[in-house]
Amino acid sequence: MKCVLAGGSGFLGRALCGELITRGHEVVVLTRGAARNDHGVRFVSWPGDDSPGPWQAEVDGAGAIINLAGSGIADTRWTAARKADLRESRIRATRALVSAIRKATNRPPVFLSGSAVGFYGPQDDDGPELDESAPPGSDFLSSLAVDWEAEAHAATALDCRVAIIRTGIVLDRRGGALAKMIPPFKLFGGGPLGSGRQVMSWIHLRDWVAMVVWLLEHPTAAGAFNGTAPQPVTNAEFSKALGAALGRPSWLPVPGFALRMLVGEMAGPALLAGQRVVPRRALDAGFSFQYPDIATAMAAAVR
Repeated sequence: MKCVLAGGSGFLGRALCGELITRGHEVVVLTRGAARNDHGVRFVSWPGDDSPGPWQAEVDGAGAIINLAGSGIADTRWTAARKADLRESRIRATRALVSAIRKATNRPPVFLSGSAVGFYGPQDDDGPELDESAPPGSDFLSSLAVDWEAEAHAATALDCRVAIIRTGIVLDRRGGALAKMIPPFKLFGGGPLGSGRQVMSWIHLRDWVAMVVWLLEHPTAAGAFNGTAPQPVTNAEFSKALGAALGRPSWLPVPGFALRMLVGEMAGPALLAGQRVVPRRALDAGFSFQYPDIATAMAAAVR
């Protein structure tokens, strides 16, 4: 099957490309860079919007479109300009892909689009489990996810099966949030953030990739799916697991006020608050996790 990926050059996209190639799929990555071939992946230039170009011909006749495009949520401080970019990079790219599907002579039968557990908004530390039926929150990340998903769902009117993956914290030492957490722990400076009681919804990279492939290949998988492991943990438990995996202590907390001074508004929803998200729909449909618990997952992620 020909799979066209937007956002295939990022941390998650690279891992997914490797798995798709291993499984025998043809992989085309839409990139802002130059067109090239690399390790079995064909890169085609795309400006990230609906500007005409060769990328549209790749969408026509593809077996699946996978949309992971968007600027990194926690890459830098949230200024007004940065928040606008976080929003526009997702909305613009998703709208352009749906438009290309609409114009295609042979429309792709599957559109898989990214989202995030931020959809549910920040919850109290003792808040309830949140499955896919839970309503959205009302903060910036929630509204971003809601609008992002709405753009993707527009493809359902084009006879396209649309699946949304609401991703939690993805564990792998080579990228994402964990790559930023490991250095202070190695220097004996790791520990909980703020109170440490906020709940973290996480997933090992291999399970995330496996879930995406499962969503592509599972013919009845449509709608939103939580891309998280079945056992969310508190930030203190997460820190303890990371320290144990690295053979380092995890006793040095980072005060909430210090985080707010360091990263500003982002500290609240991204670091000091959490959600107890569970992958109810995937579990009910028979998806099996290789790393369901934090200790096993963390040990594998830092190895």
